[in-house]
Amino acid sequence: MEYKDYYATLGVPKTASEDEIKNAYRKLVRKYHPDVSRETDADAKTKELNEAYGVLGDAEKRAAYDELGNAPRQAGQGFRPPPGWGADFEKGAGFETGDDSDFFKDLFAHVGGRRRQTFHTRGDDSHATIRISLHDSYHGAARTITLRVPEHDAQGRVVTRARTLNVTIPKGVTPGQQLRLAGQGHPGAGGAASGDLYLEIEFAPDARYRIDGRDVHETVPVAPWEAMLGAQIDLPTPSGRVTVTVPPGSQTGRKLRLKGRGIPAAGSAAAGDLYLMLEVALPPADTAAARALYEQMARELTFDPRANLGIKHD
Repeated sequence: MEYKDYYATLGVPKTASEDEIKNAYRKLVRKYHPDVSRETDADAKTKELNEAYGVLGDAEKRAAYDELGNAPRQAGQGFRPPPGWGADFEKGAGFETGDDSDFFKDLFAHVGGRRRQTFHTRGDDSHATIRISLHDSYHGAARTITLRVPEHDAQGRVVTRARTLNVTIPKGVTPGQQLRLAGQGHPGAGGAASGDLYLEIEFAPDARYRIDGRDVHETVPVAPWEAMLGAQIDLPTPSGRVTVTVPPGSQTGRKLRLKGRGIPAAGSAAAGDLYLMLEVALPPADTAAARALYEQMARELTFDPRANLGIKHD
């Protein structure tokens, strides 16, 4: 019989995901639908698309098609299933797509026997994103998530149901890292193992911190007298409260490094550092006393913040 390349019909690679196959089918069906298409072969093309999607859109049929069609060949080349293939198919096992070609009918012919052939194919892996806080990365956490995941129903069909999973967030995870949950992906065919679920780590936005690999950057406001005279300041960090020495004469933008206080070590990766960016915060002149202090500084301090700009004052 003449071999039909259903992947070529839908214009997708053999590695295409379920969603890619579905999207390609929907796009082509809209294009060739007899009610809207001006193509002369729109009706025949639509039947070809329906037949191709009837196989590739079903995990079990796709597995059977791939098993019989993985020998190298070109579309249109003669094709014969392996001897005896299909001998165990139960009559009426349900591989018809409706209006099928001779290739499809021959490929999935029901030729007697009392039990249905079983195809053992490991399930595909699934991917999702889980959002955590920077605190979770420092200390680890336990999360309960609900995902829409594929499962086999009582009739063996693949359906999508809500599943609740308990996830352990280990210390030291970073954005983009993936956590693998074995056996929580797409179900396998014919009793084969399910695929795995990969959860990609995403940090919730936090205006206090900027993440750079395993290093963490935090802006710390200091009073003018703390910056000019030096001070010991107490402040919270993701790893807990610390006391930091502000050197005398500090200006906005000065960076203090706390070694090993970044995202904790994990695996072969060393702990990152915590960088504190000082920002001089000016007290408001919102009382008579505060305004008097500013006026006194204006009179007594010979300070020109624009001296380095080369601006001369009369």
